[in-house]
Amino acid sequence: MFVVIYGRLSCPFCVMAKRLAEQLEESGKIDGVRYIDMPSEGITKEDIAKTAGKAIHTVPQVFVDQEHIGGFTEFEQFVRQHPALSA
Repeated sequence: MFVVIYGRLSCPFCVMAKRLAEQLEESGKIDGVRYIDMPSEGITKEDIAKTAGKAIHTVPQVFVDQEHIGGFTEFEQFVRQHPALSA
């Protein structure tokens, strides 16, 4: 599994999502993580909405293997619901 996180460095939920993904990577539960700082990359919520297929109102926005998961809460729930990730 590869995780991509779109966020802002000033956002506490973005930091938590990044930390969770990095922990999963360090423990070998995912293949990698890429954190994309939206302001420095010039990416807008509208850009992410095109990829996600729905309106985006908050950050972070997390994708696992190109599947849109949602924000931090949904990502944390996704991890808990997949035994290979939460064990």
